[in-house]
This record gives sequence, structure tokens and C-alpha cells, in this order.
Amino acid sequence: MVLDSLGKSLRGVLQKIAKGSVIDEALLADVVRDIQRALLQADVNVQLTIDLTQRVRRRATEERPPSGASLRDFLIRIIYEEIRGILGKDRPFEAKPKRILLAGLFGQGKTTTAGKLARYLQKKGVRVALVGADVHRPAAIDQLEQLSKKIGAEFYSNRSEPKAETIVREALDRLAPHTALIVDTAGRSGIDADLIEELKRVRAVLEPEETFLVLDAAMGQSAGRSAEAFHKAVGLTGVILTKLDGSAKGGGALSAVAVSGAPIVFLGTGEHLDELERFEPTRFVSRLLGMGDIQTLLERFEELSNKEAAEAAAKHLLGGRFSLRDMRTQLDSLGEMGPVSKLVSMFPVLGGAKLDDQQLDQTQQRLRRFRAILDSMTPAELDDASLIKADRVHRISRGSGQRPQEVRALLKQYETTRKAAHGLVSNRRLRRQLEKQFASGAHAPPE
Repeated sequence: MVLDSLGKSLRGVLQKIAKGSVIDEALLADVVRDIQRALLQADVNVQLTIDLTQRVRRRATEERPPSGASLRDFLIRIIYEEIRGILGKDRPFEAKPKRILLAGLFGQGKTTTAGKLARYLQKKGVRVALVGADVHRPAAIDQLEQLSKKIGAEFYSNRSEPKAETIVREALDRLAPHTALIVDTAGRSGIDADLIEELKRVRAVLEPEETFLVLDAAMGQSAGRSAEAFHKAVGLTGVILTKLDGSAKGGGALSAVAVSGAPIVFLGTGEHLDELERFEPTRFVSRLLGMGDIQTLLERFEELSNKEAAEAAAKHLLGGRFSLRDMRTQLDSLGEMGPVSKLVSMFPVLGGAKLDDQQLDQTQQRLRRFRAILDSMTPAELDDASLIKADRVHRISRGSGQRPQEVRALLKQYETTRKAAHGLVSNRRLRRQLEKQFASGAHAPPE
């Protein structure tokens, strides 16, 4: 999960509150100290950290919990609201054909982010074209062209043209209307007059609806100063923060950019093109504190390439007709939705707190082995698991490259899942309610 160390520390604070025999001044002092330590270790600004924890202490001692709420729940709510408050406001982003200008310093991940943003829009059903306007670094244009081919997006550039604004003008003339245009521009080692003037000329030609600054989270607190400088120079509509998954300074970058005046719109959470997610502070803090993010989980389900098969598998599970073929469909869906570590963080209560890195890695490896085993089964076996006796177990084992014990483990897991689902919906009324809710597409909102 993004900012995993900070998340674990903050979840430890909440557990301390939950397990405390009484909410008194001594426990409050411990909680405030632990929050300060967690935020400072994540590179959050010292003064911002002190101000936040002072507000937590003041609210916890001066405010009274609403009717029906315990003091423990109220203190957890205060911590949630105050951490949420330092990450800025929700900034809507509508996925539709629009002109998007990407700016940033050299080495911030701008070109890769252009490909990720294109992929994000494609998954929302938007036609996308990538425009290479980095006239100072031919390799960036080559990289962008390769990314466009990889995701099936349109591409335009002109390697013989020395002016970025001319390339953009040509792209506007050549590319089809009703297309989202993402323009990748040149970077510099620092913010200088030439960089700003080139950006202004490109903006004048493109007339973008969005001007995004791409920033590496490893910049830490200095990311805020860069965002503020670009914002003043070219009028940013948002910031995309990259490489947040691997940076110990991510908390500093997040909090510093949030107070710079330029809202954070997207987060880069990994190396793959699908690892770009909308930044919504409310959801982000919920996941950070282990409260889950069911809404994002549902949105990922909606983006599945074979959503109908996934829905059918779920209905079969509820109806007592769950087969190994349905199990394979579910594993495909899980793989498409992302790594286990990221999915776990979206479930309330779990929040990544009960599974360490080794356990998550073992789970991911086991899912891969199960998928290989299912791929080695015949259509008849996928539809009727009772056919799989000892001789078939050994044939499936050889075909999948897994041990017979792993094949039996999968069959045991399948049977456990099937029986658990049958027990859950054995009550006819509950069963009808679940099937009706699933058929209507209704989902309960997160608590």
C-alpha cells in the first residue's frame, strides 16, 4: 500500500485507543506523541505536524462526543478528520475528451505518467491521443510512441520540428475530434525562464482544459515549492504525484503539495501503466487508517474486461452452483484488479494490518499456482469437480508444473468456499435479498 509505514503507525495509534482501559490525559498524551512520530517519520512538515496534534489534543479535551457515540469512537473520528484536513480538498476530474498539458522538471516521470493517464482515460471509454512535444530530448518522444503502441492510443510528434508549439498546432490539425489529447512537454533540471516561456507558448496554442504538473514524491517537502512556483507561472489545474509507493518522503510531498494552492488529482502508485489512481483525500485517509475503501474496490470491478463473467460467477456462488470454472473467473478478476497488497488495503478492518509483507507475498504466489492448476484442467473438470480423482490429480499436477499437494489444496479451497457460501445463503430470505441486491447493482456504502 502507498505510505505503508505511515499507515501501520497510524493504525497502531487507533489500536492503542481501542484497547485502552480508559480515555484519559495519559492515553491522549501517548496518542499525540505517536501521531507526531508517525508524521515526522513520513517527512511531514514539523510545524504542520505540531499544529495538527495540538488540534487533536484541543478537540479531544474541549469537544463532547455526539449523542450515542463513545469517547473512543469520537477520538478516532477527530484523528481521521485532522489528518484528512492536511491533504487538501477533493478535486473532481471528469473523464471525457479534453486537452491536457503535462509539465514538470526533468526526471519526474512525466512521459510514463502521460501513458498512465492515457490508460486511465481509455478504461473510462475515452478515445486518447498522445502528443510528443519534448523537442529537447528525442528519447522522450521515442518512449511516448512506444507507450502509445502498447496501449493502442493514437500518437503524433514531429522529430524535425524544433518548436514545441508548432508540433502541438500540427497535432490539433491532424488528430480526430472528440479525442482526449495529452501533451508531453520538455523538462529542465530547474525552473528557469526558458522552460516557463516554452510552456506558455504551448499553452497558448493548445488552450488546455487541464494543466497538470508531474512531481516525484521523493522530492518530499520541496515538492510543495515546485508546485507553488509552476502554479504561479502557468496556472496549474492539478498535480500528479508519482512514485508514491516507494518513497519514504511521500507524506512530506503529499502534505506540502496540498497546501501549495495546486490540488493533487492523481497518484502514481507503481511502475505499471494501470497503477495510476485518483487522489481523493477522504478515501485515501480511510485506507491509510485501515477503514477501507469499498468505493474504489467497486470501481475497479466496473473496469473489468469481462465483468459479465465475474457477475455470473458471483451469482453461481450465491445460488449454490459454484464451479471450478467460476473460481478461475474470480482469480482472473483479482489479477486484473491489482496486487493482493493493494486490494487488502481497501477492505475495512483488514486495512493491511493483519497481513505482513511475507504473508501477502505468499498469498500472491499461491494465487498464481492456483491459476496454473486451473489452466491445466479440462472443460469437463472445470464444470464438475467431482470428476477429479487421484489419476486426474497427477495429470493436472504434471501439466501445471505444481505438486499434487497443491492441486489437492486448490480442490480443498474450492470446496471450503462453496460450502461457506452455501451456509451463508441457506436462509431463503437472506438469499433472496442478496440475489436481488446483486441483480440491481446496488451496493451498500462504506460505514
